[in-house]
Amino acid sequence: MKNDITLENERVQLSPLTLDNFEHLIPIASQKKLVQFSPSDIETPSSLKSYVDTAMQQLEAGTSIPFLVYDKLYEKYAGCTRYMNINHKNKVLHIGSTWIGKEFQSTGLNSQMKKLMLDFAFNNLNFEKVEFRIDERNIASRKAVEKLGCTLEGILRKDVYLLDGFKRNTCCYGLLREEWLDKNQ
Repeated sequence: MKNDITLENERVQLSPLTLDNFEHLIPIASQKKLVQFSPSDIETPSSLKSYVDTAMQQLEAGTSIPFLVYDKLYEKYAGCTRYMNINHKNKVLHIGSTWIGKEFQSTGLNSQMKKLMLDFAFNNLNFEKVEFRIDERNIASRKAVEKLGCTLEGILRKDVYLLDGFKRNTCCYGLLREEWLDKNQ
């Protein structure tokens, strides 16, 4: 599978993440505790490359579409995100593996990214449901997806090991196409 999707509005550009452009993320990924609620190891250039290698394998398998995030307001690369756990048969996918530099957090960038991705998933890719999986302790991310109209569908207890050995509870949020369309027409 090839990722030739670029999503863009006045604030953000989401372009295909590749092994040719991931170096833009090295300064961001090396920020301490950037992904404290995630099992992803991205802090060193080699671990970041491995992270992108995995995303490329998932892209080839048709289960993921990774994006490089460029903040047009600040004119800087800000992080990455992806469609993942793509289930074509059931028309469900997740938006996840999202991380942006600390200087971009609480600036409105993340909600602009998510709105672009939700619109494209429902209107262009024809998915019927989008899910988000968030560490129960990550209140900021939980509030952000709730603002987008997502519903907490349940909590998976002691679901995922994090890099520090902690096993997190994972909140499962969902948004149906009709809910998104009703809210955004």
